[in-house]
Amino acid sequence: MTANSSQSEKQLEENIATVREALQNLRYGNISLTVHDGRVVQIDVTEKKRFQ
Repeated sequence: MTANSSQSEKQLEENIATVREALQNLRYGNISLTVHDGRVVQIDVTEKKRFQ
């Protein structure tokens, strides 16, 4: 495995951990990933608040 691919694997694992954390903290809403050149460059979390 080259240094570049191991760095890509590490970045992928960090991205997955960030998405997992966002999912755990979100009750209602959306998570959107922005990908450029096959890499996640942005994660947007939109939380919805519901009132009775």
